[in-house]
Amino acid sequence: MESRATMSTHDGNGTPANLGDDYQVAVVGAGQAGLAIGYFLQQHATRFVIVDGTDAVGSSWRSRWDSLRLFTSRGYDALPGMDFPGDASGYPSRDEVIAYLETYVSHFELPVELNAPVRSLRRAGGRFSLEAGNRTLLADAVVVATGAFQLPAVPKFGEALAPEVVQMHSALYRNSSDVPTGRVVVVGGGNTGYQIAAELSKSHSVQLAIGSRQMPLPQRILGRDLFWWLTRFGLIQKTADTRIGRRTRDRDTLIGSSPRKLRRTFGVELKPRVTAASGRTLTFADGTTTTPDAVIWATGYRSDYSWIDLPILDDAGAVQHRRGVSNIPDLYFLGLPWQHTRGSALLGWVKDDAEFLADRLRTGVHTNATPVGVPEPAPAT
Repeated sequence: MESRATMSTHDGNGTPANLGDDYQVAVVGAGQAGLAIGYFLQQHATRFVIVDGTDAVGSSWRSRWDSLRLFTSRGYDALPGMDFPGDASGYPSRDEVIAYLETYVSHFELPVELNAPVRSLRRAGGRFSLEAGNRTLLADAVVVATGAFQLPAVPKFGEALAPEVVQMHSALYRNSSDVPTGRVVVVGGGNTGYQIAAELSKSHSVQLAIGSRQMPLPQRILGRDLFWWLTRFGLIQKTADTRIGRRTRDRDTLIGSSPRKLRRTFGVELKPRVTAASGRTLTFADGTTTTPDAVIWATGYRSDYSWIDLPILDDAGAVQHRRGVSNIPDLYFLGLPWQHTRGSALLGWVKDDAEFLADRLRTGVHTNATPVGVPEPAPAT
């Protein structure tokens, strides 16, 4: 990729020296996706910067609960160029992941700029202009690596619950001491909902409301990590537009958890989807009700691209892309769930899409995307 500016230098903390605000590539987001593509851009001697609106790398991990443990073992949690430390067969904690990301930035001296929220991204004379913090950055290409955990999603009807019912999204939950004594309803049947419900069951009466289709899988099979088997048989590499990809992408994959284990081991009562709320009462899809003292909304997140002043969304509000290549030339996305495969948003597999996009940037291939699920056009004959 031809440079329009001189290469940057760094201080001992990986912070770029102030050599101007003109870059070949600007990466938005200093989480696992942004750091992974930063590694490859650095290998290609690209002049780039990684900007993030928070005060630390890996901010989405810092907002998770204290006892979180990954469902992938350390042997499958490495970003490119650096092994994840510790027993490869063990499962790292939240704090281990945060420490790893911090070490990664320091080790490779990646040019990360914190406390620089991007307020707008627009085209400017064939290039991109980003209002980031108190600066205006110019870039030939932009990679949006803000990932899957942006704005907590809470059902609108939750507003009808009485003020005395404590409510919080899982992004604000840290440990059981955050929750008043009594009955707790955890809403959401993914891995987050299961882990929080299991933890709370030690000190509370817990109901878990499940409203999505699930695919429970054991964490280990015949003594080997589940992801060893998924890798061995090529299942983790199945793309979003294959038959198996289409069948599994809309289901919650429970790893190391199951409804049966939650009932028998932890005494959690399983309920169907929550459909309404009024006063102190929650109503479930089967018509039954409960009167909780607290509700934990483990209901996921929604994307926020309101700061991008470009037509990137389809009619359903989703980014138009094919493996992260958007419909806007030179604008890319990284770290999205099922961006290409099941592993696209996972710590140990985001490097595959990162390398793909970095190679595309290096070779100057900037054609528009064919949206995921739409066949590539046949070559002209």
